[in-house]
Amino acid sequence: MNIGDASKQSNLPPKTIRYYEDIGLIKPLRDANGYRSFRDRDIHKLVFLARSRALGFTIEDCRNLLALWDDQTRASADVRAIAKDHLSQIENKITDLQAIHSTLSQLVHDCAGDHRPDCPILKTLETFPKTS
Repeated sequence: MNIGDASKQSNLPPKTIRYYEDIGLIKPLRDANGYRSFRDRDIHKLVFLARSRALGFTIEDCRNLLALWDDQTRASADVRAIAKDHLSQIENKITDLQAIHSTLSQLVHDCAGDHRPDCPILKTLETFPKTS
């Protein structure tokens, strides 16, 4: 099947499919004329990658997960470790976003939002602690 059909079946844009090929995540066959020829296994990998990326896994995580998927002697603990690490990263991001939400909510509450130039939002942004 050609890249257009692969795109439709995997729900990935052709550009993404070409990128995944360029970085070695998939290796479709090439016809005599040089066109890509995708097999069912390639489509399965593309769907796998689409789902993995939708869950926020990095390209490197996807590479490792694909390698584990291909390895029939894998230990599920290896897969779990990747997912557990990713979950921890998501939890940290959630914590950071909650702190940002809390700060911004307070700033919006404290700002009168009227005709006066005094604005606690701008004052806070101006004096926000600098990171080194």
